[in-house]
Amino acid sequence: MACFLVPAAEAVIAGVSTHKAKNKESKKETKEGKIPFSTKLGWLFKMSSLGAILLMFEHVWHGEVVPFFPFLTNAVKAADRAEMFHEMATTGVLMAVLITMVWVGMLVAVHFIEKSSVKEAAKEATK
Repeated sequence: MACFLVPAAEAVIAGVSTHKAKNKESKKETKEGKIPFSTKLGWLFKMSSLGAILLMFEHVWHGEVVPFFPFLTNAVKAADRAEMFHEMATTGVLMAVLITMVWVGMLVAVHFIEKSSVKEAAKEATK
């Protein structure tokens, strides 16, 4: 129905945050061997955007999204709107949380990889 709107909203927030982080990072020097946080936020933006696009395609395929106003077939009747908002609150939020959890897992993995590369660089510098 409309569960793709929640990851799409997450993508918009991540995109705006990415641009703000890039502006702040351009004023500061980044440490060598570290990935800038704006790049990491860009990953969240891409993951959320692609997830929302795939979900939207699936909803278009099943006829739940139409090319005329109100665009969502369940937004026509008030009773259907309640069901649509319930799906957004349950399925949509769950998908956005899952995307965010995968992104946090990526951040943890990258942190350990960066940490080990800094240690290796320090060992090479002392030789």
